[in-house]
Amino acid sequence: MSNIYGEWLRGQRARVGLTQQELADAAIMTRSHIAHIEAGRRVPSREDARRLDRALNTGNVLSSFLPQDDVAVADYFEAARQLEQQATVIREFALTFVPGVLQTEAYARAVLRVGFPPLSEEECDKLVDTRLERSRILNDPVTPVVWALLDETVLRRPVGQPAVMAEQLAHIVHLAETERVRLHVIPFGLGPHPLMQSMLTLMWFEDQPPVAYSEGLQIGKVHDAPADVERLQNAYYLALGDALPMKESVAMLWATAKEYGHHD
Repeated sequence: MSNIYGEWLRGQRARVGLTQQELADAAIMTRSHIAHIEAGRRVPSREDARRLDRALNTGNVLSSFLPQDDVAVADYFEAARQLEQQATVIREFALTFVPGVLQTEAYARAVLRVGFPPLSEEECDKLVDTRLERSRILNDPVTPVVWALLDETVLRRPVGQPAVMAEQLAHIVHLAETERVRLHVIPFGLGPHPLMQSMLTLMWFEDQPPVAYSEGLQIGKVHDAPADVERLQNAYYLALGDALPMKESVAMLWATAKEYGHHD
């Protein structure tokens, strides 16, 4: 998102003489979320924007001019996308392809190209832009804390040309080696595991209970009932317990990236 929005918010906060913490208290938000919005790393939800308008007495300016005009996601994912932008901890499980926040541009385009009905060039460009925008949450060196648990299928199924896969896997290796993302792979040899029915995202927040998001073909669901969230968290931890250690997982990704690179 353009930082014009964040800079304007910061200016309005300064105008009324509020600190980030004071504004957060007035808007029933967290100080860190305010800081991320002002720095251009987060887009507030529409409800957050309304609360900011009320706290700053700015009418409906912040809620009317949310920088989301170019956001293109499936309807069922929109709620999860907004939660993703506010999360302090994200734990991903990927069954068949790389999680969206970790995707490179070329990989994202290759994934989107195989959908049905086929996308126009313009539609594909918008979806790719949105996916890359989501990945900006990793620009902050600390928050959110991200774990990526990948089924080995993610590494082995070619998406796009070999060079696309080599670049994608090398990107994840870089994120792991720079300690921005914690990485684990569930190897084929493990056989069945508790998460093999769908992808899963677990999210934690500073100011609200944790949620989970599961997704299948043309369907996605945010789970917020405490019992459901706990069940999904436990399934994640069971699968994680059988996954390869991080050092071995990184080595597997790097070796696989080099295999794809040899196809060039």
